[in-house]
Amino acid sequence: MAVKSLVLTGYGINCEMETAYANRLAGADATIAHINDVIDGKYKLEDYQILNFPGGFSYGDDLGSGKAFANKVLYAKTPKGPIMDDIRKFIDDGKLIIGICNGFQILVKMGLLPAFDKDYRAQTTTVFYNDKGFRDAWVNLKVNPASQCIFTKGIEKMYLPIRHGEGKFIPGDKAILDRLWKNGHVVMQYADESYKPSMEFPMNPNGSVDSIAGICDETGRVFGLMPHPEAFNHIVNHPHYTRMADEYRRKGKVMPEESDGIKVWRNAVAYAKEKLA
Repeated sequence: MAVKSLVLTGYGINCEMETAYANRLAGADATIAHINDVIDGKYKLEDYQILNFPGGFSYGDDLGSGKAFANKVLYAKTPKGPIMDDIRKFIDDGKLIIGICNGFQILVKMGLLPAFDKDYRAQTTTVFYNDKGFRDAWVNLKVNPASQCIFTKGIEKMYLPIRHGEGKFIPGDKAILDRLWKNGHVVMQYADESYKPSMEFPMNPNGSVDSIAGICDETGRVFGLMPHPEAFNHIVNHPHYTRMADEYRRKGKVMPEESDGIKVWRNAVAYAKEKLA
């Protein structure tokens, strides 16, 4: 079975091309669709196994990053009924959802993350203004081994780019934060060069509580993160690529072409082939 992946776009989402490309590199048949075409029924969620909310600046971040787009999805109706019914069925059917940067903000403000007790409407966390303004950089990420996230299976650490002004992850209160950790919702944290989680700037680029960079729901199949895995889809994307290439050449070794970012979708595609065929 060919794994089919739907990549949303529209209203300021601007990373749909890279996201679709990463899906295709991982073996998925990716389709880019405007959110209005999904709402109107031109594209049906039931035909896909992976749903992608890419990065961008939807609605110019008016009302707060991701809020307007989240509300559009929350209250939209397809020809069959509320689109949230389709999204809930998508999740109940064992399928996969990923939100990146603005997509993560959208998922959080829709209530799809962390979705305690499978309540996919209640917002319990938020993503707020960075402590030190907009940040465009690369970050080290430590993956939580206790997380059930399908997308990061077998991954211990990552090095990915970030580019956001509203990436500070904040839980509603300490009880929510404790539950995020206890139940394995925390997927990854910003870290130093030794991949030890750090609250210090610039390792933690936005001041996120507990350096949290990404979370998942209790199924491990709905995942959101602020860093951009789709922007590191080949080793040549690495900021130190030329130096690394020289080092590999001097050592007489072949530099691997596989990047950290593409592993996220390879995991998703492998899961879909095994579980959703």
